[in-house]
Amino acid sequence: MVVVISVVLMFVEHHEKHLKGVRSAIGTFMTPLVYLADIPQEFFSWGGESMMSRSQLRQENQTIKAESKVLKSQLQKFISLQVDNARLRNLLGTQNETLEKRLLAEIIRIDSDPFNLEFMINKGSNHSVYIGQTVIDAQGIVGQVIGVSAFTSRVIMISDSSHAIPVKVARNNARAIAAGSGTINRLLLKNVTDTTDVKVGDTLITSGLGQKFPKGYPVATITQVIHDPGKAYAIINAKPTAKLAQLSSVLLVWTLNYTVKDSSNQTAHKQGEQNDQK
Repeated sequence: MVVVISVVLMFVEHHEKHLKGVRSAIGTFMTPLVYLADIPQEFFSWGGESMMSRSQLRQENQTIKAESKVLKSQLQKFISLQVDNARLRNLLGTQNETLEKRLLAEIIRIDSDPFNLEFMINKGSNHSVYIGQTVIDAQGIVGQVIGVSAFTSRVIMISDSSHAIPVKVARNNARAIAAGSGTINRLLLKNVTDTTDVKVGDTLITSGLGQKFPKGYPVATITQVIHDPGKAYAIINAKPTAKLAQLSSVLLVWTLNYTVKDSSNQTAHKQGEQNDQK
């Protein structure tokens, strides 16, 4: 039987024109079956690549966002440098004194009390966070640390009614104190004389006085100036440049000067405690 089939196939092979038709018919019939057989493999291959691509995109997106916040925060200092060439020369001559470190922190809880503009972040003393440390976002000063535990810290916003920050007008260096109003998007400028050159649209930056905040960071933009002839001081309102109502993450800032100062304060405090115990 096998011999007969072989002979028949050899005969058909010899008559090539008949075999071509058979091959063509078989090929036409088998082509859809081949595609159908490949569908499961192609599907799982595409699904795996798609999941990997989405995961990679999420990770890259998070990395880019974090890097963007850091870069934007670094650009803030150029506001003061652009309006003060003398300070620029001073900064270039004392680079070690303005050396800064930043750390991204996530907000894990916001105080539900509308009269306490505070929130908690996921960084603490184990990350070298300290009380009084400056907190910023990509647009400006957010506030400062007021409480620290091992893995979390509490931050007060600059618009809290109990908070105040020394500032100056970037345009002309006029100094003032920006006090919190208790409303998240409003600051009040205190003790600004009625004759001071201040106008709507002026940018307020940290002055560095009091050594609580590093100088040169944006704080607020003046939104209202009211001159009352019967009063010695003008009524001035400002809006924080930081997006205080939309925060999900912030940046902690260390400077060489403030880190050293903090360490020395801690040392002095410990020495005082030891002396008291004696």
